[in-house]
Amino acid sequence: MSEPLSPSDIEQGEPREPEEQRREPVFNLPPVVLAVIGICVAVHLIRVYVLTDEQDLSLLIRAAFIPVRYSGRFDLDFYAFSSPFTYAFLHGGFAHLAINMVWLAAFGSPLANRFGALRFSLFFAATGLAAVVLFWAVYPLGQAPLVGASGAISGMMGAAARFGFRIDRSSGKAAFAGAPLPMAEVLRSRGVVTFLAVWMVINLVTGLIGAPGVDGQIAWEAHIGGFVAGFFGLRFFDRRQQAGGFTV
Repeated sequence: MSEPLSPSDIEQGEPREPEEQRREPVFNLPPVVLAVIGICVAVHLIRVYVLTDEQDLSLLIRAAFIPVRYSGRFDLDFYAFSSPFTYAFLHGGFAHLAINMVWLAAFGSPLANRFGALRFSLFFAATGLAAVVLFWAVYPLGQAPLVGASGAISGMMGAAARFGFRIDRSSGKAAFAGAPLPMAEVLRSRGVVTFLAVWMVINLVTGLIGAPGVDGQIAWEAHIGGFVAGFFGLRFFDRRQQAGGFTV
């Protein structure tokens, strides 16, 4: 907003030119977030409209995370090492894709603006990996393929909680502000604790009952794995310690 005239300006008869109001674009997403969204959407469209059922199954076997692959019953090929990362770009349906992309835009954008593209990409990979590690620990012989970016997105939510959801808009690009909150302060924050409780309940309910419009079972264990990694590990990816200039 432009600043109001002060009484001294009025008395002197020299009103200042109002500053041009900064307008923030509706879709002001960082390029790295747009790239992830673009890849996820493109992959899903190709799966639905280009690949045959056999080709899609072959893609799932190679790119989705399948716990039994690591049981010792199969040789560890290239896909055993790539699928813990590529699974995040596959989705179970349009509803699954849309939900994840909305949350990615909401929580990923301020995180990417703070971290930068490279660190955000590493954070996305690390929290996605943490998600499948916990999922594998719970279902070491599971044969159902795990797909979706929600493990990494849960990591972004965990990071947001550590920042207390404080947002700095001074640069015109919304970014999480300030240093990560110490654990004691996190536990004293009513807003953060409420968010953590609601998030956990939603994950347990959708994991046990399912979510409307989403085919297959919700892997809530993977969500928890990603969330914990983002919550406790964000300091390894943060490139700056901000001070001031934040709003709740």
